[in-house]
Amino acid sequence: MDIKIPSLKGKRNEQGVRNVIILGGGPAGLTAAIYAARAMLNPLLIESGVMGGQAAITDVLENYPGFPEGIGGAKIAELMEAQARKFGTEILMDEISSVEKRDGIIVLKGYDSEYRGKTLIIATGASYKRLGVKGEEDLIGRGISFCATCDGAFFKDAKIAVVGGGDSAVKEAIFLTRFASEVYIIHRRDELRAEKIIQQQAFGNPKIKFKWSHIVEEFIGDESGLKKLRLKDLKENRSYEEEFEGAFIFIGHKPNSDLFRGLVDMDENGFIITDEDMRTSVEGIYAAGDVRKKRLRQVITAAGDGAIAAFMAEEYLSKMESN
Repeated sequence: MDIKIPSLKGKRNEQGVRNVIILGGGPAGLTAAIYAARAMLNPLLIESGVMGGQAAITDVLENYPGFPEGIGGAKIAELMEAQARKFGTEILMDEISSVEKRDGIIVLKGYDSEYRGKTLIIATGASYKRLGVKGEEDLIGRGISFCATCDGAFFKDAKIAVVGGGDSAVKEAIFLTRFASEVYIIHRRDELRAEKIIQQQAFGNPKIKFKWSHIVEEFIGDESGLKKLRLKDLKENRSYEEEFEGAFIFIGHKPNSDLFRGLVDMDENGFIITDEDMRTSVEGIYAAGDVRKKRLRQVITAAGDGAIAAFMAEEYLSKMESN
């Protein structure tokens, strides 16, 4: 069912000021773009990396409604981008270095351009957290990865570790069994936090083994890459080394929100605080998707956030016009 949005059709932006600027090209940003474009707001979407965000590097989405056999993350990202463009979204690739609100206008500075908007939708997503242990930084890209879809094929017939116990960790461990000879899930607790159906798939996979109540203390390697993990058994309070050819880390996310510190309110972890209508502490600025403080971070919830943010931005613009 289409939401009836009173449009600003025919209204032109004065002096190059855009009605809506969207930062981020993941599911939240692309959905916001679709809704804003259908409201004839001529949105500008700015992305600095890969269109589709983390969805684009997800092998299969099995819980997205309407696809009983699942759909590839890259495919759904491609379709969302095509839909946003179809309705008139302008998409630019640029790295934004600063954002401020000046005289009621939101000003963004890019590499060699300045963008101005009446409203801003922040949809910059979140990045994978790192463990912060010895050897990690040196071995990223040389045995340590945060993307099974990107790098799994490099570990054919290898023994690899997956660190984490949530949905992402377990789903990626299952995916990695396509390539690896053995996949060890290393989890600091004695039970998984993933969805029960995903847990069942992992427990039933003969290639997956578990190291319960374990943490990684160090990644050990040489010029050729990762060789060993130094692990600690928390129950037995002992540390030991074990050989692994690869390690994939899935321990949660860090919001991509540093750009907005001092501009909008955030929680202690850097997630942007919004109300249920995606409004931040600054009038005319909205946040959607994984960058905001919320309970569930999924493609479908990001898309929902984006739709709401676009609707609220349109409503805000309508009030500005009427005043």
